[in-house]
Amino acid sequence: MRLFIAIQLSDEMKQSVIGTMHELKKAGVNGRYVPAQNLHVTLAFLGETREVEAVKAAMQTIVCKPFRMSFADMGVFTNLLWVGIKGNQGLNKLAKYVVSALDAAQISYDRKKFVPHITIIRNMGGPWKKAAAPKGDMTVRKVSLMKSEQKDGKRVYTEVFSVNLG
Repeated sequence: MRLFIAIQLSDEMKQSVIGTMHELKKAGVNGRYVPAQNLHVTLAFLGETREVEAVKAAMQTIVCKPFRMSFADMGVFTNLLWVGIKGNQGLNKLAKYVVSALDAAQISYDRKKFVPHITIIRNMGGPWKKAAAPKGDMTVRKVSLMKSEQKDGKRVYTEVFSVNLG
């Protein structure tokens, strides 16, 4: 199973990002827009693994209080357009707790530096210029284990497990 650990966005934050995506489309920015139901902040990408139960057990050891999270800016990694998340002590602590739990359980994951963001367009092209980030914030109260699979040629993310913070 292809898995990752993430924060799912509140409906209000999703709507704000969707509004920004519509504005980008109107401005002629093309690429593969991420479907609204797939918008999230990745905390750890595990990739293909059969260690689902071990990952669930590791997630249950995460101790972190709920915290506020809000949008910061927009930017590009090669051909990905993303919305950034404001620097946040709660978010950084949560990311550290997640990887510490995975390390303690000896579960492998992608060890790239944590850069909190929401990917909104893949294979981006067109006239994108630095734009204002969407507005919005939310209280993060849970962390989700997500399954990623191809269905009818589209990437579908499904929550398979979650833990509440606090």
